[in-house]
Amino acid sequence: MHRGHRHRHGFRGEERVTPGDPAAAGERSTTRVQLEMPPQAMDRLQRLKERTEAASYAEVIRNALRLFEALVEEHAKGAEFALRRADGETVAYKIFV
Repeated sequence: MHRGHRHRHGFRGEERVTPGDPAAAGERSTTRVQLEMPPQAMDRLQRLKERTEAASYAEVIRNALRLFEALVEEHAKGAEFALRRADGETVAYKIFV
């Protein structure tokens, strides 16, 4: 992650497969994704990593993707979202406006 550089926000993914790799035989492989984030987003990612005791930024992002995917699927089925606060109050939570 490059914190001191100013770049356009985006990502680039490329699959890395080398001969003799299980991925070369059609088995599971990984894809490297490079993210460019503004400092505020990087700070949020760092805080989430610390608060969740994640081993890496990648773990935080994988967890976030799983959660977001589940929310998108539920929203597509017509679900509405609410939060129950510690004091018992329930409030509507608009994720998708």
